[in-house]
Amino acid sequence: MGVKARLPSYELGFYALALTCAVVYSGSGIFEASRDSMNRKAFRDGIKPGWHYFGRKMDMADFEWVMWFTSFRNFIIFALSGHILFAKICSMIMPQHRAVVYMLYGLLSVLGSMGLAYLMIILSHCVVLYSVSLVKHKWLCYVAGLCSLASFKLEPFSSWQSGFVTGAFDLQDVLFYGGSGFTIMRCMSFALESCERKEGIFSIFDLLKYNFYLPFFFFGPIMTFDQFYAQVNTRELRRKDDEMRNIRVHALLNVGAIIAVDIFFHFFYILTLPSDLKFVNRLSDWSLAGLAYSNLVYDWVKAAVMFGVINTIARLDHLEPPQPPKCITMLYVFAETHFDRGINDWLCKYVYDHIGENHDNVVKELKATISTFAITTLWLGPCEIVYIWSFFNCFGLNFELWVQKFFQREPFAKMEAKMSAAMSRRIRAVFGAANFWAIVLYNILALNSLEFASLVTKRLLLTGFPVSTLSIWFITYCGVQLIKEHERFLAIEEEKCDKAKQE
Repeated sequence: MGVKARLPSYELGFYALALTCAVVYSGSGIFEASRDSMNRKAFRDGIKPGWHYFGRKMDMADFEWVMWFTSFRNFIIFALSGHILFAKICSMIMPQHRAVVYMLYGLLSVLGSMGLAYLMIILSHCVVLYSVSLVKHKWLCYVAGLCSLASFKLEPFSSWQSGFVTGAFDLQDVLFYGGSGFTIMRCMSFALESCERKEGIFSIFDLLKYNFYLPFFFFGPIMTFDQFYAQVNTRELRRKDDEMRNIRVHALLNVGAIIAVDIFFHFFYILTLPSDLKFVNRLSDWSLAGLAYSNLVYDWVKAAVMFGVINTIARLDHLEPPQPPKCITMLYVFAETHFDRGINDWLCKYVYDHIGENHDNVVKELKATISTFAITTLWLGPCEIVYIWSFFNCFGLNFELWVQKFFQREPFAKMEAKMSAAMSRRIRAVFGAANFWAIVLYNILALNSLEFASLVTKRLLLTGFPVSTLSIWFITYCGVQLIKEHERFLAIEEEKCDKAKQE
């Protein structure tokens, strides 16, 4: 049935009321647990002094978030402010050479922050993969690129390369592995796009301009080379209507998100609580479910803030970078689950869609997902928890297709055809609710720990059955129906826009 199936307003109102009450109830349990555990000895490493006048301490368990606003803060402000300044001057004086200015500033920034040895390592990988791209064989580009990526992700090659980088400062490891990993993915995109080009070849300077664009260099997101090349070589730099207003709005939203997370961390210790499984095991099933879900929401907010700041700068440079990740609250389909849309776009273009084609063949889909998660595992760094995470998410993607194919068979297809569109939507939402929690449980493996994921799964499916299991499933069903209503609204608006364009 189509996405425009409509439900009665009173039914949607009931779903919204039930979901709101459940969220408030679950949140109150997490708040009380945070308040009661503030001074526990087991939480001393994760909770630090915060707002004394409110009598609250702050959850500081996330290394990345703390890094951004302590040791990395000055580097971000200095490096990106310089980029914005030089980019603005260049776009005013010589817009046709702006890509060269971006490259030179990026090279100097990498040299100043990481040293000559690191820059030479990055350049050597760029030269090797550029040389491979000249052969114009895709399979060779894949092999060379994945071998280069493995040299930064697997021992002893990783330690051997990092050993050339002298000096020691707080961000050395983070910048080393971040810059090198994204560099290889960009070089592979360059090489694969070179294979697609029928006439002529791209120059080594095209690759360097692409790779050393500073806002994307250390932490992404990844723009595929074809998009970057087309946008950065546009000579007429014109702003769309209200573009600067939208940029300012997005910048303010990022600041607001940072403030909101800071406030949230003073009252909800969602990152520190899971570290003490004995304490967490005393929480109610509702609070435990809310805690697991909150971990995913926070990781999405963190990704949205990081890519939001970088994307704002890219838009000032007249680029259209990958969009921030889709909010985890709006997901109940594995195919849309990602926290980095740049990596997701890269994988879809060069691996998942290339092998899976239209994603309706079971065998091709299995090959596509296995290949995609094999590369993702290498990208994240092979280890036990990544293997488990990859296996479950790969299974989830394929299981969706298996269920879809199964219910397209007789007599199920005939039964659905006889139903009203609203009833079909309700039945699909029941399965969507189960899928929603599969996404949550599979992803807290990587975001938190295997032990915490096992505890949540056991409580929700075994010890909490049937009361907690069915009640949480129903509340999730209410949420999925509200998501479907949002999708219905967007589909109608898109249809109106298409009709307006045709007229």
